[in-house]
Amino acid sequence: MSFLLDGIKVGFILCFLLGPIFFTLIQTGVEQGFRAGATVGLGIWMGDIMYMLTIYWGVSQIEKLIQWENFSIVFGTIGSIILIAFGLGTLLIQPTNLYLSSKQTQRRSSYFSLWIKGFLINGFNPFTVFFWLGVMTTVVINQKLGGQDANWFFAGIIGTVVVTDLLKILMAKKIRSILKPIHLIWVRKISGIALIIFGIVLFIRVMVQ
Repeated sequence: MSFLLDGIKVGFILCFLLGPIFFTLIQTGVEQGFRAGATVGLGIWMGDIMYMLTIYWGVSQIEKLIQWENFSIVFGTIGSIILIAFGLGTLLIQPTNLYLSSKQTQRRSSYFSLWIKGFLINGFNPFTVFFWLGVMTTVVINQKLGGQDANWFFAGIIGTVVVTDLLKILMAKKIRSILKPIHLIWVRKISGIALIIFGIVLFIRVMVQ
């Protein structure tokens, strides 16, 4: 059980990071409700699980890929483009449901597009790759963690991330009831600007390294 607690600690560290995932979950939860936000979260969690399993079963291959001199540039550029594109879309497209009451909030995007949004924002974030690689090398490999212990450790991380993300979405939905349309517009603008900034910073970082 100690490995489960270790995983929960790592998960809590992730949940307090104010990155593009945080702003995406809050914006979706405020605008389209809990189910839409949870669908975005599902895409995010699937990206984490994909990397977790891929790196766990093929650390040597992943390390070779990351050692490729153009890995950060290619992956970082794709990730920055995705973040900027979603950010611009958030700023330029104003959904009509911003003017509905909290009880009338409607999902305006398909569940598939919401899932894709979450998956792409997390999946093409270099931080996600390096985070899971760091976990594998510093905890799993160095401590020779395997079998049931590794399962408990990863379950602690993913479980904590899922629970805290759902709480963020639920909080965002509750906040809508006290917000006026102008406040919702500002939430959308802040989210869009944040995504664009994260995209630009990511692009600069991969270019000047």
